[in-house]
Amino acid sequence: MSREMLILAVDTSTRTGSVALLRDDVVLAEISGHEETLYSSRLFRDMEVLKANAQFELSQVDVFAVAAGPGSFTGLRVGLTAVKAWAEVHSKPIAAISGLEAISAQSEAIIGGLGPTNHVLAPFFDARRGQLFGALYRCVPGNRAGLELLGAESIFPPEEFVDMVKGSFQLGEPTIVSPVPDLLPASLVEARLPGVRIETVSAALATAIGRLGFERAKRGDLVDALSLDANYVRRSDAEAAWSDV
Repeated sequence: MSREMLILAVDTSTRTGSVALLRDDVVLAEISGHEETLYSSRLFRDMEVLKANAQFELSQVDVFAVAAGPGSFTGLRVGLTAVKAWAEVHSKPIAAISGLEAISAQSEAIIGGLGPTNHVLAPFFDARRGQLFGALYRCVPGNRAGLELLGAESIFPPEEFVDMVKGSFQLGEPTIVSPVPDLLPASLVEARLPGVRIETVSAALATAIGRLGFERAKRGDLVDALSLDANYVRRSDAEAAWSDV
């Protein structure tokens, strides 16, 4: 794809949902907010506002980018179902993006393009009931797609997440990245991870998802509506940890 791409990004993985429209990696408009309204109505309301603000139609979108997990089972299901339908109706491809990767992509190490290959990012966000969705990514310098997943995305009690980060020292210098850093008790981090930096990033992930989607599209790493699937992460645990959103 050599011409400019119009990318619609959707995140329904947490209560801080968001939708964004990008031209390549430039944000044209974004709607986000933290609220209790169910996504079955909220997503379509936000889409109408986004379309009015940015003056576009779904038929003009070249690539749909969507949070494919981990996160709220119900929220992900609504977002993925909507994107599947839009992509199928308009015969457009989809970039399936991890919410944890989108959190990592907001790190200064990635945005600045200066992260050494031995730098490790440890993103996490709220999985409810005292648990965290988390993972480890290695920085690959030079672009926002420069993230290599180390191991698997999973769900942890805070103590286990901290132990995972501690174990990553053999892979490189770790930085914890999260929109909700206060979910890690300061005493726990200070005791087990002295000197490890904690970076706070935005909980509205649609912009990061759109930019990662742009990088995927340039590489041709896209799926169709039939192939799009969710990564619920240990589904039974994740469902138990969440109420509907």
